[in-house]
Formats: sequence, C-alpha cells, structure tokens
Amino acid sequence: MNTLLSIETRNEVLLKMAELLEQERDAIIKINEADLEAYDGDDISMYDRLKVDDSKIDEMIKSATHLASQDDPVGVERFSFKHDNGMQVYNKTASFGTVLIIYESRPDVTVEAAGIAFKSGNKILLKGGKESLKSNLKIVDLWHHALKSQGASTEWVEYLQFNRKETQTFLEKPTQKVDLIVPRGGERLIAFVKEHATCPVIISGRGNNFVYVHKEADLDLALSVIINAKTTKISACNALDKVLIDTNLPNKESFIKALISKLKEFKVQILGDDSISKFEGIEAIESDDIWYQEFLDYKIAMAEIESNEDAIAMINKYSGGHSSSIITTDNEVAKSFMENVDTAAVYHNASTRFTDGGQLGLGGELAISTDKLHQRGPIGLQHLVTNKWYIHGNGQIR
Repeated sequence: MNTLLSIETRNEVLLKMAELLEQERDAIIKINEADLEAYDGDDISMYDRLKVDDSKIDEMIKSATHLASQDDPVGVERFSFKHDNGMQVYNKTASFGTVLIIYESRPDVTVEAAGIAFKSGNKILLKGGKESLKSNLKIVDLWHHALKSQGASTEWVEYLQFNRKETQTFLEKPTQKVDLIVPRGGERLIAFVKEHATCPVIISGRGNNFVYVHKEADLDLALSVIINAKTTKISACNALDKVLIDTNLPNKESFIKALISKLKEFKVQILGDDSISKFEGIEAIESDDIWYQEFLDYKIAMAEIESNEDAIAMINKYSGGHSSSIITTDNEVAKSFMENVDTAAVYHNASTRFTDGGQLGLGGELAISTDKLHQRGPIGLQHLVTNKWYIHGNGQIR
C-alpha cells in the first residue's frame, strides 16, 4: 500500500504535469494523429472523443492546474463529538485506496480522471480503449515523469494494457486490491463491468436527456436551449435526445416549424410521434423503444404531451437518469417538475449541456454518476473519498 503523499507533494506533481503537457503539446498531438489514423470505425462521436487538438490540451493543462489549487479533500472533518467519558470523536474524509477507471477513446480522461483520483489520495489504475493506446501511454509517461520529479512512486498512476479477456480476469480475480471501479463509456462497457466486478462500481450511465417545452414557455428561449443542447457536442452524455412539447402551447404550429427549420440547418434527423410527424421533414416514430435510446448523433425525437405530470412520468420511464430541463415562465410548474423528475440534474430554462463537473463548480469530474450511491451527477474531487472515524482516549473502556 502506498503511504498517503503530503498535500504539498500531490500539488507539486499536478503542477509539474501541467508543465509537461505544455512542453510535450506537439508530441502528444502527433502521437494522437497515429491513433486517429488507425481508428477504423465510423462512429463520429467516438472519433470526436478520441481526437486531441490544442484546445483539448489547454483543457488538460487547466484541469491539472485547477486541481493543484483546490483544497485537500482528505482529512476534512465532517463531524465531531465529545463523549461523556472524555473521548474525543471525529469523523474525517479518507481516500478509497485504489480506484480503477475503465474508459473508451478519451485521452483527456487520462489527465482529468487520474488527476482527481491522485489529488484525493488514491492510487489510480487506468484501463483505456485500444483506439487511444498510443495517446494514453504518452500521457501516462508524463505522469510518471511528474511523480519522479517529486520523489513519488510511479505506482500512483498505472496503465493496464489489457484486452477484453484479461480485463474480465482482472475484474473477477484482481491481482492487486481495488476499492472502487468507475466505468466511463457505453452501455455494453457498463454491463460488462457490473457483471464481472467484485468490488463497488459507480455507474457513469447513459444520457438520453429530455427537454419539456411547457405551455407557458418563452419560445425564443426554448429554441435556443434545444439547438444548443442538441448540436454543440453530439458526443457528450449531456447532449439532448428528446423534446416534449405541451399540446396546449400557444403558437405551437409556428414554434414546431421554426424548430424543424433550425434543426435542419444543423442536418439533424427528426423523428416525431403521430401529431408531430404530420409536419414536413419529420419521420414517424415506429416503435416506443426509440424513447429509451441515447443517440450520440445528429438525431432527435419529438412528441406532444398533455401536461407537466405526463412529461414527468414519461421522463421517469424512459430517460437515462442523467439530465432533464423544463422551459417555462411559471415557477411553480418548474418547481414541481424539478422536484419530481428522477434525474441527476434538473434544469429550468437552461441547456442540459451544463451537466459537467467544471460547469457546476467542481473544477472537473471523474465521471457523471447516474447511480444514487454514493454520489449522483458529476463526481468531483470532494466525492472521491470515503470516511473514517478517529477516536482519541486516555484509557477509556466500556
């Protein structure tokens, strides 16, 4: 077991990592080009997540620097109590130990997730996808340089070059102690990890996010939110997939036409229920199964809905438990929607694209949990800890 590094050392490693990312910027981009050339899939969202450019490296540097500036999440006092017998009792945060992250395609996770785990005192095991192997190994090499520069063991950040079979074997019979597993990726990856893991797993689940346009919506605002949530980054789990439109919306027809025309500008394929598929440019939905799907593509499904209650019921039935938004000028309706929709993040008059650790004030995230234990939504630095009881006595017996 690695002894917890001082907060000063952890911060120095993160700052050194930021420095190395800047120094090796061109080399990382060049190595990533080899991964991109070797990628033979036709999944545009996977390709988008795999690509490293200057702005992605800027984000990696910002992530490492920001983590170094944050308070130590380990040893934070959560509760204290003076026992009648004189014992002093504290409950404090403590690192998990070893965290395994299994992820697809995204070399930036190799910086951000490893940084969050490391800063919170955990040893990190990284299992990236084969499509980003060269990029990931280069970044892990930089982690090792940063650790050595502070006299710290390179064991704090370890990359597992396993194929699917070896990963399964490791999950079922780990060759070292693993305290927590976080799978970041599609539903097949999550199902695979849940089936074989022998320790706790935090599910970073699918998106399939909904926007409900209530009858008292500001229609310009609704248009702008829907277009932003759908088109700015289709590979993101916080992107929009479904739109529910209140049957009683005034100017409903002109709003739907305006929305179709805007979505078509971005070449979005539009699927609609019986009432919406009457409009030109919309394909009819053939099966209700479509409402369960996360598209990660220029594709959206739309339906009319009778009421706020019906919208809540539909979202709770079909969504991935990630994000949902209501567009309305009625604060009471918004309050009811936000309290009763069962998703990790609920929005009023804003885009679902803000469900992200950096955007919600956490500085970054390890993953976005659609589980309810032990953390829901973005998992930041302060959530990658468990807790421990410290009891100081002078001979007390019971």
